[in-house]
Amino acid sequence: MEKRKKARFNVGDTVVIVMYGTVGKVTNVKTIEETYVYEINHSEGLFLESALVLLSEYDGEVVNKEQIDIEYKFIIGDLVQVKGRGAELFKVIGFRTEIWRYKEDAWEDVVYELSSVKDGQWLEVGEEDLTLIADAQAADTYMQKLGFLYMTNKKSPSNKLSLEKKANGTNQPVKKSELEQKKEAVDQLLDLYNDYKLLFEWFGNQEYKTGMKMTVKKLKILAKEMAKIHRENKLLKE
Repeated sequence: MEKRKKARFNVGDTVVIVMYGTVGKVTNVKTIEETYVYEINHSEGLFLESALVLLSEYDGEVVNKEQIDIEYKFIIGDLVQVKGRGAELFKVIGFRTEIWRYKEDAWEDVVYELSSVKDGQWLEVGEEDLTLIADAQAADTYMQKLGFLYMTNKKSPSNKLSLEKKANGTNQPVKKSELEQKKEAVDQLLDLYNDYKLLFEWFGNQEYKTGMKMTVKKLKILAKEMAKIHRENKLLKE
């Protein structure tokens, strides 16, 4: 049985793609019908041995071309927090890659451009200083829940409305829709409480603990308002 021919190149070899004059590294070696083919720089295309030559053996003109594969941890629309900025929230509005090359060193930096949810302040931050709070798809829903917590706490108009109805001789109970709105508000606050609880368990930030307490406080207020509406309905029906 004829011994199989050994591959000319190995993974990690620096080679030149002759037809292009570009330099790359062998990242995989495969066989197709007993013929060796080579993957260069993780590219999808494969090259025959005849299309390659070791850089050390190449005597033609080399074109300095480099392929860089960069994985981005965040995308536009993601909701994030920045190291050193507490619980303040920012949205990713852009990002760029800075490529650094020196004689004896090389690296790439990914810089994210952010906009503060609170006041629109613009900020540039490195990837290592960001923490994902909600991805682009969930960011709007998260913000709606967060905004609901901080909405103005107005006094319930139910008592005033009941008095006006009595004065006008319209002895009708408070509309059911008002109770339904209160119930929906309770559901939203419960969801928000669970979100804060999960974030506190993840990051241990005391501001999330404060958010949990504020949510409970709002739930107690709503419970009193709902009880008041029930009492007024009962009196108006008598």
